[in-house]
Amino acid sequence: MAFGSFNGGAGSGAPQSEINMVPLIDVMLVLLVIFIITAPLLSHAVRIDVPQATSSPVDADPAKIDLAIDAEGKVYWNDSPIALEDLAARFATVAKDEPQPELHLRADKATRYEVLAQVMADASRAGLKRIGFVSTPEAAAPSPAR
Repeated sequence: MAFGSFNGGAGSGAPQSEINMVPLIDVMLVLLVIFIITAPLLSHAVRIDVPQATSSPVDADPAKIDLAIDAEGKVYWNDSPIALEDLAARFATVAKDEPQPELHLRADKATRYEVLAQVMADASRAGLKRIGFVSTPEAAAPSPAR
């Protein structure tokens, strides 16, 4: 190994051409010890006699309820009009279904927040957990010509 000296003697400015191998050997030995310790643990397994059963997967997609609210506050359940007063009872009946249906809520941008909040509160009180808002994405603005 080459060690540099602090005196300004000859050869002090020359680059060192030897690689210090001690840190590399230390890391290699640590990794070797880690692998020696963990290798027996990887092959250890507990034998269990698991019972065999066959079943078919359930492919029940939840129903989707399309609830639309127009600018005047009229509510449409799957494109058929429904009164706001009847909405809570209808939510209560569909909340009991298994799997629970998804509520897709579409509202006009001019809809009063009061109507929208009442519909969401009724759905939440009935126990519906899957409520989503449906919106139409804006058209992408054309990029300016360079």
